[in-house]
Amino acid sequence: MSAKAPSAGLVSGYLLRLARESVPRTQEGLAEDLGVDVGTVQGWESGRRPLTHTRAGDYLDLRRRLALLGADPLLLAHSGVALDADRVLAAVLDPPAETGRHPLAGWVQPRDSALLVAWALQGTPPPALATVASRPRRGPARPGPLLPADDRARFFANLRTTTERATDDGHGGLLHRQALYLASYDTAPDAAAWSEQALRGMRPALGRRGYSHRSIEARTVATVAARQGDPDQLRHFISTALLDDEHGELANLSYWALWLGAMPADQTDDTFMHHPDPTAWDPIRLFRALVSSFHLAPGTVDLYVHSISTLLNLHPWLPHAAPDAAQAFGRFTAELLDGSLISATSRRDLDRLRYGRDDG
Repeated sequence: MSAKAPSAGLVSGYLLRLARESVPRTQEGLAEDLGVDVGTVQGWESGRRPLTHTRAGDYLDLRRRLALLGADPLLLAHSGVALDADRVLAAVLDPPAETGRHPLAGWVQPRDSALLVAWALQGTPPPALATVASRPRRGPARPGPLLPADDRARFFANLRTTTERATDDGHGGLLHRQALYLASYDTAPDAAAWSEQALRGMRPALGRRGYSHRSIEARTVATVAARQGDPDQLRHFISTALLDDEHGELANLSYWALWLGAMPADQTDDTFMHHPDPTAWDPIRLFRALVSSFHLAPGTVDLYVHSISTLLNLHPWLPHAAPDAAQAFGRFTAELLDGSLISATSRRDLDRLRYGRDDG
């Protein structure tokens, strides 16, 4: 087994530790409850004995036993996603011989998984887990599932290689796009220059008007650039690929639905966008998720505004079904219209929603 093996179970092990402490139980106490030796619990939590290597039935039994003991439901809800995050970390740190076997090559990663990977890379917990992760704990404790510095450097070096080697054949385009997105979490001095070079070959997709199979590629280029401080490409993407294009708008909402957990996260490729089905996702859940998330990503605020506007045009009853989200959106609308973060197009969208009129 590789000397780097603990990283293979880092995130799921850390969430298990938080779940155990939420009961609360010591490692010895949990081992007794589960009928295993304390070394097994210690191995799970440290990542030396990755939960990703546990048999499915044993893992389900562990989750159910923790639930019966009274573990925090939020942590248990994220436990499966943590396994996905660990699989991504392990595959990047120790790439499979065949790129087609890489987890990012055959599965469209949702936000919850990406944020858990980012936690291991940057040390910042996902917003949904921030309160749980900051609870006072007894004795010395790791602040989070942060990869050691050497592993982080190796992770991004390998991710760059994976991005450069991925092709458009088979699932290569999916692997290339998703690896490039994760690479944007790199804060190394040369990361921005490498990202700019990697995005350059994908930029022709931005010039296409209306929806095409390369629209998701263009979306990735635009959102990564926006996260790095250049919102103009994202605004261009909205005006060319989304505005007045029904397929483009539905594909965009479908991607948001998967990314934000408003549809099942079991998509193996981009077919769900090439043939978008509005009945496949929950519009109320999507509305709430968009409203609760867009202030966390100021660089991509224009895409959030446009997507919420599109969703409300498609389902004008949503404010009545989710008045909490409608009120929150109203507060954000006032703040955005008073500021300078959004484009003229976003201002028009917000004005139409705010006053219930269309100025043409």
